[in-house]
Amino acid sequence: MNEHSAPTGFVGQSIERVEDAGLLTGRGRYIDDLATRRDTAHAAFLRSPHAHAEIRRLDTDRAKVLPGVLAVITGDDIARLTHSLVVGVKADVECWPMARDRVRYVGEPVVLVVAENRYAAEDALDLIDVDYNVLTPVIKPGAALAEDAPVLHPSLGTNLINERSFRYGDPEGAFETTPHRISITTAYPRNSCTPIETYGVIAEFDPCEDAYDVTANFQGPFSIHAVLARALNVPGNRMRLRTPPDSGGSFGIKQGVFPYVVMVAVAARVAGRPVKWIEDRLEHLTASVSATNRETRLEAAVEADGKIVALAWDQIEDCGAHLRAPEPATLYRMHGNMTGAYAIENVSIRNRVVLTNKCPTGLNRGFGGPQVYFPLERLVHKIADTLGLDRLDVIRRNLVPADSFPYRTATGALLDSGDYHAAIDSAVGAGGLDELVERRKAARAEGRLYGIGMVAAVEPSVSNMGYITTVLTPEARAKAGPKNGAQAVATVAIDPLGSVSVKVASVPQGQGHRTVLAQVAADTFGLPMEAIRVNTELDTGRDAWSIASGNYSSRFAPAVAGTAKLAAERVRDRLAAIAASQLNVKADQIEFADGKIFDRGNPQNSVSFSRVAAASHWAPGTVPEGTEQTIRETVFWTPEELTAPTAADEINSSLCHGFIFDFCGVEIDRDTGAVTIDKYVTMHDCGRILHPGMVDGQVRGGFAQAIGASLYEEYAYGTDGAFLTGTLADYLIPTVMEVPEPQILHYESPSPFTPLGAKGVGEGNCMSTPACIANAIADATGIEDLTLPLSPSRISALLAGDEPQPARPHSAPEPSGAAPGGRALTGEGAADVPASRAEVWAMLLDPKTLEAIIPGAHEVEKISDTEFRADVTLGVGPVKGRYRAEISLSDMDEPEAVTLSGKTTGALGSGHGQGRITLSETENGTRVAYRYEAGIDGKVASVGGRLLDGAARVVISQFFQALARQAGGGAGGRWSLRTRLASLFGRRT
Repeated sequence: MNEHSAPTGFVGQSIERVEDAGLLTGRGRYIDDLATRRDTAHAAFLRSPHAHAEIRRLDTDRAKVLPGVLAVITGDDIARLTHSLVVGVKADVECWPMARDRVRYVGEPVVLVVAENRYAAEDALDLIDVDYNVLTPVIKPGAALAEDAPVLHPSLGTNLINERSFRYGDPEGAFETTPHRISITTAYPRNSCTPIETYGVIAEFDPCEDAYDVTANFQGPFSIHAVLARALNVPGNRMRLRTPPDSGGSFGIKQGVFPYVVMVAVAARVAGRPVKWIEDRLEHLTASVSATNRETRLEAAVEADGKIVALAWDQIEDCGAHLRAPEPATLYRMHGNMTGAYAIENVSIRNRVVLTNKCPTGLNRGFGGPQVYFPLERLVHKIADTLGLDRLDVIRRNLVPADSFPYRTATGALLDSGDYHAAIDSAVGAGGLDELVERRKAARAEGRLYGIGMVAAVEPSVSNMGYITTVLTPEARAKAGPKNGAQAVATVAIDPLGSVSVKVASVPQGQGHRTVLAQVAADTFGLPMEAIRVNTELDTGRDAWSIASGNYSSRFAPAVAGTAKLAAERVRDRLAAIAASQLNVKADQIEFADGKIFDRGNPQNSVSFSRVAAASHWAPGTVPEGTEQTIRETVFWTPEELTAPTAADEINSSLCHGFIFDFCGVEIDRDTGAVTIDKYVTMHDCGRILHPGMVDGQVRGGFAQAIGASLYEEYAYGTDGAFLTGTLADYLIPTVMEVPEPQILHYESPSPFTPLGAKGVGEGNCMSTPACIANAIADATGIEDLTLPLSPSRISALLAGDEPQPARPHSAPEPSGAAPGGRALTGEGAADVPASRAEVWAMLLDPKTLEAIIPGAHEVEKISDTEFRADVTLGVGPVKGRYRAEISLSDMDEPEAVTLSGKTTGALGSGHGQGRITLSETENGTRVAYRYEAGIDGKVASVGGRLLDGAARVVISQFFQALARQAGGGAGGRWSLRTRLASLFGRRT
């Protein structure tokens, strides 16, 4: 194991975080905390309830005249004032931030309202009428390629927006000559890392300068600045982009805020005032961005001893309704790492990018890694089982040899350093794998389902800008010109009193930027931590930055902190030259420690740091000739190893590569299918560790989110594109109660390519843990076909088959059901009404009575003897909206029975249903019995079945309660207490 001596400075120690005092005492300043101008207006979005529909008519007249409303902006308005957003590949398709002629996913913005406050803006949304012609959606990636699949973008003429094939080595020859061909097919689902803080934008437009000033809680990459300037049709120097001091997490998700920056910026221009928008949780889950879902078929050519000699990848990537930059980054980020931690020389890859009626995708912690390692490591598990080999032996047999680093993979990655075999040996011993095997043996002897999973993975960090251009053919790349490299920016400044400030172009999302940068600067200058002040706010109109700088792809420790070290060292070298002239020694004899600069051979010969550091301010004439100023130094660092893709499509897609080896033991409850993680060991080689406590914190955070991806989290869509997991009641995020304590181990092999020897560590478990847990479940059950998340219901179905549907009561009507993929609701009940059947029948035909008894009704209009139109407001859990309802009566058997049918449409979704009402005489009046079935879709369907089913019962119960009250009042109050109670709660049959 590569051991390092105990740290002599701050770097390498788990010192107290600089950020924590403010955050833990509630003094953090997030975007919603920032002061705004007194005339700042607020925005709200009307969103599509349909996954795919033409917009036939859009009426905003009533919304425009609502008091407090300042502007109502449609997609056509946005188009007049902006350019189409950048599409990830060259294709005949436009990508607007707001829908125009059609909507393509549930939650797509259709109208933007600006008002004096958010309340007025939300109220105005209820007054907008949209007439949709609903179209058939396409949801699954494979189905998008069918010849008869609905096409999302007619100008494109297909849902396949990009396809490329690659060949490295001789994969065909390898498959012909090896004895075994073993394959696996996987479907990786959509999920999201779901930060606590949602999107936020504050925008202002200056008509005198034709310039925008935007504050948004994005994290970069700063390529979005160019995207925004182009979209808003202004030069880059008139698009000022700033960030708040603090952010409530991102995990890649906030990179996707840029379409909202465009819309809110336009809103500020149209309204003539600053405009603020804070996304709510429903909006975030439904329509921000999620990770891509990917269908993969992976085949391996394998020798009898388990040695893999070739891989054949076939990947279909679902990027949702629009291919927004930087997508298809998720598909190509790992292109150089398609062989993982293994030395495999022959590879073929087929990549297809498709569009579906789901929200556009974006970056998500570990982006690309989970989608690659799930099939790859599941395949390695299957190879061992198929050939009757030990799984760990198969992993070891295929690893990159220790003496081959830096190692060039078949697809072009340059793995910088490591000893994968030694790291695994260390993890197996320290993590107690042998003891876990014995535990499995004992559990199985008792008849329990217990399995062990393991995974080896390479974690890339510091992305090469050029990897995304691999989506282009070599000829297209040559025509466009090379794009490659990474760039980090850091500025170190010294004020007239000798205090040191550090500024970087990287927006932190919880990684501890201020602490680590202070450690690096304090060590470089020999100062206490308190002498360093770090500023991580970003202002593109003031700060040094680059299109490739930012906080993404685990680049902070290896790139950003390393660049800060380079900037500090340049200033230190100049300070050393100044001090050497004052101390009458050579510059290479100068040392920095304890706030002093001194002669290494004679520490008493010294001068204070502040005196020398301030010389460029107070006495620039004393600076030795040939020595530059020490006031400020900005360094732009670009590693030479990140070159453009070659003509053979080889790409070193990331600068440095950590190594992960995980193993775990899980037990499965035979009755419930619930998974219990008995033990989880995760070993990381992330190069030089700068702050052990924060490294472990990054590992724990990635592990917790990976537990969610493995066992709980999935963006679920119905076959009609309805989003079914729009609240945290249905999109299940693990809490501290569901996340076990992992055993974290480390192996250090410093990177030769980064200034500090550090590699990334923040994304690794998001890549490794889902496959590790799935392998353990496969080991426990013997089931190969596993799809995430591995929830109890899914595992139970695998173990025992799907539970049969309960027999429907004979008296219940056959359900017409929900729209395909929507929510289907059924129920029945009865209420006693103190009125005759004739009186009740008359009430059901009276619009005034219906207006009084329909929950939330504002107005009921009688269209004909059997048709009514109503305007109602209904709320289900956190979702409340205004709906237009159409009600009709049929199968009328006066006064015995009637069928009520209806449909509703509104901004939050639509619904339809019918119920059969029967009237029978009782001693005290009439018993009204009802059976109903209903279906809903759109945003309201996403609040979850458990809420909706209960809400439907409540609403229908309220209808009959109100009917009973109305009848009771008309009949002179002939109610007994028993009858009142029965009416209140709704007597069930």
